[in-house]
Amino acid sequence: MSYATARKVDADVIPVIDITPLRDGSDPEGVARALHAASTGLGFIYVSGHGIPDAVIEGARAAAYDFFHADPGLKATVKVSERHRGWLGQGGAKMQDGARADLKESFIWGWQDFAGNTPEDHPLRGRNQWPDFQPGLEPAAMAYFDAADEVAHHLMRGFALGLGLAPDFFLQSADRPLSRASFVYYPPQPEEAGADQFGVGPHTDFGVLTVLCQDDVGGLQVEDVNGDWIEAPPIPGTLLVNVADLLSRWTDGAYTSTPHRVVNASGRERLSLVLAFDPNPETMIDPGAVFGPGHEAKSEPIYCGDYLIWRFAKAFAYRKG
Repeated sequence: MSYATARKVDADVIPVIDITPLRDGSDPEGVARALHAASTGLGFIYVSGHGIPDAVIEGARAAAYDFFHADPGLKATVKVSERHRGWLGQGGAKMQDGARADLKESFIWGWQDFAGNTPEDHPLRGRNQWPDFQPGLEPAAMAYFDAADEVAHHLMRGFALGLGLAPDFFLQSADRPLSRASFVYYPPQPEEAGADQFGVGPHTDFGVLTVLCQDDVGGLQVEDVNGDWIEAPPIPGTLLVNVADLLSRWTDGAYTSTPHRVVNASGRERLSLVLAFDPNPETMIDPGAVFGPGHEAKSEPIYCGDYLIWRFAKAFAYRKG
């Protein structure tokens, strides 16, 4: 038996874009043009100049490993809630009907205010579950969340500019976002599990934008325009950003949400730090607002929150009752 494989590709297939001129205002339009070109292509982008301090990333990684290495009984004290917060153990996610359950396990949390509170006004938003046995997890996780969320806001302004829209177009209702962050742990994957077993199976991401901080292990694979799988290896100092399904829908398919998967054939444990950026649940995802009232969209407008409820119900076993 063997692993599912992917081929190596030239470095420019997934471009590296320095967003410093977008962040500091020195050349936002130039960065916007580059983001637009990448998003209408493969939809994956390495982002340098993101501004997240190394100490924040390393603090988050250390806290995540401490959590995942803890006794399962302790982790179960923060078992994933009905509002998708907490620990999701191995086998809790399946990205496609008929597929084998993913090998990964995750710890998931979301936006909270300065007092640590989160409104429970949507089925996918509620109180974060911070483990009593690890008091350092909350500050490390929230420091990463806030930093990655700032990167996502910069990128959303860049996408808007690239589409000829006002910079805040995608952020007009993002003060109480449905964004979720997760620490995702992939154990070493045994070769005898076969080529149909994945750390996370082939899928596209549900929401608007995914901001991923990889470690140095590798294993992420992306499906190219020809249907072939290619490697998306870690590049030091970068984040890997991809267009997700709602941004593709918002842009009526102009921006590409591309299937990807993880095969951890390294023999080492692998850890990802992930932010899934989504605006407020009442945000209307309407291509007509992007392209004008005369545009004939491929899909009907839908509220961000309604779309995510539908997608989550399909992917996560614990939500199937």
